[in-house]
Amino acid sequence: MKFIGITGGVGAGKSQILSYLAKKPGVRVMLADEIAHELMEPGTDCYEKIRKHFAGLDIFREDGAFDRKKLADEIFFNDAGRQEMNGIVHPAVREYVIEQVQREREKGQLSLLVLEAALLIEEHYDEICDELWYIYTREDIRRERLKASRGYSDARVDGIFASQLGEEVFRAHCCEVIDNNGPLEETLVQMEDILRRKING
Repeated sequence: MKFIGITGGVGAGKSQILSYLAKKPGVRVMLADEIAHELMEPGTDCYEKIRKHFAGLDIFREDGAFDRKKLADEIFFNDAGRQEMNGIVHPAVREYVIEQVQREREKGQLSLLVLEAALLIEEHYDEICDELWYIYTREDIRRERLKASRGYSDARVDGIFASQLGEEVFRAHCCEVIDNNGPLEETLVQMEDILRRKING
């Protein structure tokens, strides 16, 4: 089994590619964001740590769970708060991922285990992944996608882009670059070529 980390800037169109991979036999896709959300549910260690650390903020719903929009608004443009949140959540996600990799290797049923995370490089997942792959999409395309699909303003997009790694850093750390600037079909042809070389070859 190969353990692959897939990353790329926000709005790069990773979801469609991951959905395609997830439907292939012998492939499991894990999403770091979804793992984080599960680990932040009430009753978990992460939840208790965050609740204590950010007790003064209005980020909770009436049922005690986090209001994700308020949480994002409070944390995203607050560097210190974002770093504190990451310091709680990211180690927990990493621990979960390592456990899943070990479990899947022991079961021996997968040919490919994929982890998608925006911060693969920053969180040093190259230390536990066999390889990192980069989904490359130009900034102008990503900007239009974010404005159309999420209703973001140019200022919010600028803030997001400024907080993420530059293209040259992604390319330096990833051994495969998938160009996602054209039609999805062209992207999937590239993906199939990589799978033939890396997994089936």
